[in-house]
Amino acid sequence: MNSQRFAVTDLMTRFIRQIPEGDDRERLMCPDCGHVAYENPKVVVGSVVAEGDHILLCRRAIQPRAGFWTIPAGYMELGETAEEGAAREAWEEARVRIALDGVLAVYSIARIGQVQVIFRARFAEPGFAPGPESLEVARFHWSEIPWEELAFPSVHWALKAWRDSAHGALPAAALNPQEDRRGVHRLPVAS
Repeated sequence: MNSQRFAVTDLMTRFIRQIPEGDDRERLMCPDCGHVAYENPKVVVGSVVAEGDHILLCRRAIQPRAGFWTIPAGYMELGETAEEGAAREAWEEARVRIALDGVLAVYSIARIGQVQVIFRARFAEPGFAPGPESLEVARFHWSEIPWEELAFPSVHWALKAWRDSAHGALPAAALNPQEDRRGVHRLPVAS
């Protein structure tokens, strides 16, 4: 495995930045074969988990922003849906099982190449505890949220979006069709 990783790393060091024919921006390209290595934004999934007027927050044990508070969120993994990723992140960071009520917000953070899909959620089972990426986990009443100690601007945005919609219905988001929840079926070829 390590030899494969080094081979790919060695190959990538030979890539150069240039504008491919028919494109309008610089890309990483192999000067020998013209292969383009596209760099695309990462998808972050997470949730504002609430019970009544209390919101679950996690104090980060890892960088960036170790020691600061956040909602349970992280990078989506290959092979999972956004909903599965949000539930996994809640378990990894706060050892909590959640039920998702719908998409609360979608944030595009171009400066760091992220798209964040944040769900509104509630406890599916009682209990929570710090996971390996959290120093501690706690529920905060809105008036007790440590605003100056929140890790990222998008945590502020998500909490305010929750406050604006906490007791009302979320607008319906278009999700995968019932018959293809995981997006694995190809559409039939039109005749």
